[in-house]
Amino acid sequence: MRSWDWFCWMVSRVRFNNPRFEISAYSSKDFPVHNNPEVAFSGRSNVGKSSMINKLVNSNKLARTSSQPGRTQSINFYNIDDRFYLVDLPGYGFAKVPKKLKEKWSVLIDDYLHNRENLAGIIQIVDARHKPSREDQMMVNWLLETGIPTLIVATKVDKISRGQWAKQEKMIKETLALRPDIPFCFFSAKTGEGLKTVENFISDIIDKKRMSVQ
Repeated sequence: MRSWDWFCWMVSRVRFNNPRFEISAYSSKDFPVHNNPEVAFSGRSNVGKSSMINKLVNSNKLARTSSQPGRTQSINFYNIDDRFYLVDLPGYGFAKVPKKLKEKWSVLIDDYLHNRENLAGIIQIVDARHKPSREDQMMVNWLLETGIPTLIVATKVDKISRGQWAKQEKMIKETLALRPDIPFCFFSAKTGEGLKTVENFISDIIDKKRMSVQ
């Protein structure tokens, strides 16, 4: 890469500056009104969505994390430098959540994914240690059918040995029936593994979203 090309590549990369929590949306009426692109984080409860967001913005306090699955009961919007948003969707698949609450979450998430024009892409998170659940499979199938730009991220990879990585990646990709063109990476909020891949995915889809509306 020539020096000028490298400089242009560097300055075009997303910067996660001035992050701030904006709103917790419990219905579509609460969604913030703006013209910036949004990148949403989807996955089962307690899979590490909030930890990934905190790692991206280099803060342990922006997105609330909890050892108690099902804590996130709203769609949380995080404003990044008034340029784009990171959006934390409620976790799915937690059996102890009351049925009525599950149904409410389902409607809320469905409304966001189907109708939110700001949505630029999805980071779909699974646990690197386990076989993707039925809910994971259903979510990925829907994402691939819609054509929304999607990155599959397997979190908590620091909890398995590096010798297991290839085996786990193969199992995850086969379970989710991923096409070769669907990007995948491992991630660890503890070690930073996969951070650059996630950052570059966000940068690319934000750039494409901006170009599409110009």
